[in-house]
Amino acid sequence: MSNPANKVIVRIPPSPTGLLHIGTARTVLFNYLFAKQNNGKVILRSEDTDKERSKPEYEDDIKQGLAWLGFTFDEFHRQSERTANYKRALERLITEDKAYISKEEAKEEGQRSEVIRFRNPGGKITFTDMIRGDITFDVTELGDFVIAKSLEEPLYHLAVVVDDIEMEITHIIRGEDHISNTPRQILIMEALGGTRPLYAHLPLIFDAQKAKLSKRKHGEIVAIKYYREHGYLPEAIINFLALLGWNPGTEQEIFSIDELIKIFDISKSQKGGAVFNPEKLKSINRHYVRLTPVAEIEEKIKELRPNVDVEIIKQIAPLVLERIDTLSEIQTMLDAGEFEFFWQVPTYAEVESQIVWKKDQPTDSIKHLQIVKEIVEKGGNKDEIMTYAESVGRGSVLWPMRYALSGRDKSPDPFTIFAIIGRHESISRIDSAIRAIPTSTN
Repeated sequence: MSNPANKVIVRIPPSPTGLLHIGTARTVLFNYLFAKQNNGKVILRSEDTDKERSKPEYEDDIKQGLAWLGFTFDEFHRQSERTANYKRALERLITEDKAYISKEEAKEEGQRSEVIRFRNPGGKITFTDMIRGDITFDVTELGDFVIAKSLEEPLYHLAVVVDDIEMEITHIIRGEDHISNTPRQILIMEALGGTRPLYAHLPLIFDAQKAKLSKRKHGEIVAIKYYREHGYLPEAIINFLALLGWNPGTEQEIFSIDELIKIFDISKSQKGGAVFNPEKLKSINRHYVRLTPVAEIEEKIKELRPNVDVEIIKQIAPLVLERIDTLSEIQTMLDAGEFEFFWQVPTYAEVESQIVWKKDQPTDSIKHLQIVKEIVEKGGNKDEIMTYAESVGRGSVLWPMRYALSGRDKSPDPFTIFAIIGRHESISRIDSAIRAIPTSTN
């Protein structure tokens, strides 16, 4: 394999030891943007050398989550299928006396009595980070560190370096928690004669209290699966992730993936931690939800309420779209009965006193509803009702009218409801509400 034109090649190396983490997805995005704007190659690599913790279902979740976010990859590799490559590298290092089999004193029963250690030449290593500038380590203090349990069992540092060399990785873009791994990997890379890639270490992601975002502390909200299942849109997640540790230097906050590819500059990534703000994510998602075709909302409502008249669904779909921040809220709203009154006549047994406007007497609300009913019966329209409402007080007329039509204290405006359920049904509901208002004169 050769890379004569020094084409940009990046790798995405998640470990399948858990669900796709939102921090991993952010790292994928930054690698992806950098590679695409440089017409480069993106390699997905499942680093499953941890046999005890790696699980196929986690690898599936990672691949499915990345596909849902819209990422495509030029190559896919699985470390567990590359053991022969690591063995060759270990044998070479041992033959060249750059590594050695170390007899270890077993400190407890069952502990391994020998491992393979890298022969550390000592000295200082400096590498240039594209975000943080020059970083220097005195590698002497690392000692002769372990790189494999045996020829068949490479550890992380050895496997990742062999892969990076053989896949000709030119840029390593990852979280800042990997900075301390870099000197070990550079030592191994130089020992194997590899070309040192360029590094960029992204800021960690914190919560509002400056604690690192982790599954242990924050639970399911750190997994992309959570947002996928809770009605967030992939475009919104991508947009939000781009702003976690990077900004374009302008006030703009809404970006398509194509826009990001054009303007992304890895050097503008911040050095300090990025704060995960759920409300900002929801706000960005709200923007993308508003762009959802109404027909998709109609289909979702049909799926959830198959017995509701199709014409009613068509009319309420825009109302639903106006009120949701995530697609999963459609079911939440329907289950809460927020739109049930459109296809089911409300009952007033438990809310009859709430029909009355707070500043009026029951007899006042009865009078106003009767006048509204007369206007409707004569074919009157919104303008006539509003003229009357303005003359006696908007709340005195519109509150009982809306309550009469919906049976709820929170609902769309009464004229919207009227337009959907129709004149005849509106008159019938106003009649029922009038009869339900408790008063000795009723």
